Amino acid sequence: MDYRYQQLENWLLQGIREQRWRLGERLPSIRTLCEQQGVSKATVQHALQRLEAQGLVEARPKAGYFVRLQPKTIRAPRSRVQVEAPRPVTVSELFLDVMRRSAAFDLLPDLHAGEVPSGIVALNRALGRALRRQKGDDHQYYDEPAGDPGLREQLSLHAARRGWTVLPEQLCITSGCQHALFLALMACCGRGDIVAVESPGFYGVLQLLEQLELQVVEVPSSSEQGMDIEALEAALERWDIKACVVSPAFATPGGALMPKEARKRLLALADANDLAIIEDDIYADTAFGQVPDPLKALDSSDRVILCSSFSKSLSRDLRLGWISGARWHQKILHLKLVTQLASSRYQQQGVAEFMRDGSYATHLRRQRNELRTQRDRLIASLHAWPGEIRVSTPLGGLAIWLELPESIDTLAAYPAALQQGVVITPGPLFSVSGQFRNCLRISYAHPWDGRRIEALSRLPELLLRR
Repeated sequence: MDYRYQQLENWLLQGIREQRWRLGERLPSIRTLCEQQGVSKATVQHALQRLEAQGLVEARPKAGYFVRLQPKTIRAPRSRVQVEAPRPVTVSELFLDVMRRSAAFDLLPDLHAGEVPSGIVALNRALGRALRRQKGDDHQYYDEPAGDPGLREQLSLHAARRGWTVLPEQLCITSGCQHALFLALMACCGRGDIVAVESPGFYGVLQLLEQLELQVVEVPSSSEQGMDIEALEAALERWDIKACVVSPAFATPGGALMPKEARKRLLALADANDLAIIEDDIYADTAFGQVPDPLKALDSSDRVILCSSFSKSLSRDLRLGWISGARWHQKILHLKLVTQLASSRYQQQGVAEFMRDGSYATHLRRQRNELRTQRDRLIASLHAWPGEIRVSTPLGGLAIWLELPESIDTLAAYPAALQQGVVITPGPLFSVSGQFRNCLRISYAHPWDGRRIEALSRLPELLLRR
C-alpha cells in the first residue's frame, strides 16, 4: 500500500515526466497542493523533499520548488522478503576493524578536516562552566544512579515538544545509546531468548545480542517504511519472541521513517504477544523537517523501552544517553548501578545548561540544514555512477543505503579500498545472514570537501576490482 506522501510523489513525478511542468518551471505551491490533493502540509513537504533528494526538483528560498530533472532517476533499494529461523549471533571481525579506524561515518577517517561547529564550541563552554562550578569535595561522591535531575528535567521538556509526556523520574542517564540498549536487553531478556531486529539493521544491536547470548530473528525492513510489520507478525506466530528492537525514526542504514499506522500495528502486536519493544530513538533529532513523535508516545501498555543519546545529534565524544524503561524501569536502574555505577556529574550539568539556554535547539537547526545539504550532494554525486544502482533518500539520520548490481561484492572490495585509504561499510555488517553483499552504507555526516568527493568518485572502480 502506498502512503499519501508516496501517492503525491508519484503524481508529481508523472507530471514532470509528461512535461506538465517543464525543466526550470515552478511546481504548484505547497498551499495549492494541499488544497488540490486534500493532504496536509507535512505530507506535501515530505513528497517534495523526497523528489529534491533524487535531484528531480530544487527548493529556492522564498520562491518555491522548481523542476530540475536529471538524465536518470535512482530508485529505492529493494527489501528482502525471507525470514529465517532464529540463530545465535556472530559479529564479523570486520566490524571491529571499521570501529578501530573510527570509520563508522566517514570514508576518510584520517582527514579530520573542517572547523569545530559553533554548537560544539558553545557546548564546550557550557561543560567548562559546569566543571568550574564544582564545589568542595563533590569529586569524592558518585552521582545518583538515575542521573542528574537537571538534565532529566531538560530531556523531559525536550520530549514534550515531540508529543511525549515523560516525567524526569521516568528517565535514567546512561553512557550513550549503546549502553541504554544493553540495559534494555538485559532487563527484558534472558540467555537463549529470541529477539527480533530490522534487516538490514544496526550492527551495534547485533553485537549486544552476541554478548548476551541471545538469538536473533531478522525481519525485513525497507529503506522507506522501516520494519515489515506483516513479516514480524508471521515470525511471532512461529517463534516465542521476547523482544523487538526497532528504530522508527530514520533507522540505520537506510534512514526509514516508519508510518504512524505501522507503529500502531506494531504496538498492537506487542500487546497481543506480550512483547517488549526496545525503541532506538537516536536519530530522531536529525530530522530535516518536523521531528517525528517517538513510538513511546503511543505506548499505552507501558511496554516500550525508549533508548537514545546525544551522539548523533551533538557529539560522538559525549558519552551521555538516556533510557525510559517502562515496566522494567526499576530493574534498569539497578542494572545501571551494576554496569556503570554513575555518570559524570559535571558533564550532565553542562549539557543541561546547554539545553536550558536554547543552545541545543540552535545547534539542531543549523545541523539539520547542513546534513540535508550534504545528503543532497551525496545523492547527486551518485547519479554519475555507472550501471543500475538504488539509493535510499532519508529525511533524517546520517547515511544512505546503496544497492549495487548483484555482481558486486562489497565485502571483497574492503581490502582494495583500504589500500587506497578509503574505508567502506559493507552491507553484510548489517545482518547475520550473509545478505546485502552488494550493498553499502555511505554517510553524509561530514562536509563533502575535495578529498571526500574524490574518494567517493573512486569507489565505483574500487568496487569493481576483484
